[in-house]
Amino acid sequence: MELTSGQRKYLVVGLGNPGKEYEWTRHNLGFLLIDKLAADERIDVKRRECQSLIGRGEIEGCTVELVKPQTFMNLSGDAIACLLGKREQVDASSRLIVISDDLALPFGKIRIRERGSAGGHNGLKSIIGALGSQEFIRLRIGIQPEHPIADARRFVLDSFSSSARLEVEKILDHSAAALRAILKSGALQAMTEHNSNGVTSDG
Repeated sequence: MELTSGQRKYLVVGLGNPGKEYEWTRHNLGFLLIDKLAADERIDVKRRECQSLIGRGEIEGCTVELVKPQTFMNLSGDAIACLLGKREQVDASSRLIVISDDLALPFGKIRIRERGSAGGHNGLKSIIGALGSQEFIRLRIGIQPEHPIADARRFVLDSFSSSARLEVEKILDHSAAALRAILKSGALQAMTEHNSNGVTSDG
């Protein structure tokens, strides 16, 4: 794909765990959204750099690199810090977008934020620690169940049921639209358009 010089450049990172056994787990919604964006835009996410799989292309008039860290969730920051260190033109506070699941959000809801704490998410915690900053855009996808859970770690690493996967596809459609809105109009405008919406049912 021919990319135009001077385009805004973004690093779009989906958080997850590598390996077939984790593919459809709740903790891998970041990977699943990267896969959807890559399929929609025909971007191959397969180049290896900084312990990550990366694909470069254009979305909404922006140059993007879609990233799936292969470090496992708790060390995601190592990969992101390495990538940003090689891309001086990508400012973390306005050009890094991190996609993650969120146990504190109802299933299907999304939240866009320009900054914030890790909220107990180990992948975000690792990135904040590695960058020494909370100043980066994040798109969080809710996975909170309607019923209490005894073991949060087991819950996030459980796979979505077969019946829930159609609902997950709808959530990914909505999340992809929100990501495109960030690229097209900026995080603040995307927050106005997408933070109050979502798909709500248990996964």
